[in-house]
Amino acid sequence: MSTSGETDVAQQMEQAIHRYFAACNTGDVEAVAAFFTPGAVHYVPPGYGGPAQGGRAIGEQIARLVRTTASRWSIDQMLCDPASNRAVIEWTVRRTGVLARGTEWYVFEPGTGLITEIRLYLAAPPTAGASRMELEEFPYAERGYTMNS
Repeated sequence: MSTSGETDVAQQMEQAIHRYFAACNTGDVEAVAAFFTPGAVHYVPPGYGGPAQGGRAIGEQIARLVRTTASRWSIDQMLCDPASNRAVIEWTVRRTGVLARGTEWYVFEPGTGLITEIRLYLAAPPTAGASRMELEEFPYAERGYTMNS
């Protein structure tokens, strides 16, 4: 059973993600950067230039996508877990001539409600010849993930 405090935190996380997506769709670097802690990391799949570190770098990455591909994101589903300060979403992005779907895992800083980490996963075919399909530079072993194939 959730407490009213947990309900408030869940609503704050949900609102923050909706506002973050609205900022992403503007392509405004500073508006996007405002949602992140200084040390935040946005992990991405292989082929996307590695993780962006820090709010400004994340904002620049998003702005570049808006500018070069006319990307527009929408949220399809969202689950928030206030006890762990984590959320997961499914989204759709429309780009010039392409529609793609994905999911993101969010970690929030307790107290501030700022995002400390996003892990992006795409619904896409595996990269040809790849022996592992993982986020680039994500610390899987350090976080206790299974490492054997």
